[in-house]
Amino acid sequence: MGFPTKVQLIKRKQSEQWYINFPSAVAQSMEFERGETVEWFIEDKGMLALKRRKVPPSVLKKKLLE
Repeated sequence: MGFPTKVQLIKRKQSEQWYINFPSAVAQSMEFERGETVEWFIEDKGMLALKRRKVPPSVLKKKLLE
């Protein structure tokens, strides 16, 4: 299941800023933290990939090791 999200553009006198916001359900399930740095990769014109620099440990792996 996808989460439709609108691309936002803020135009200023000498610059533009583009924004894509994560729905709360996506951000919470991914356990994003405020100020976390991520990298965007362009796969092709139909696919944009996001890579985390610091990935939290898996909940399932934690439970299997206990």
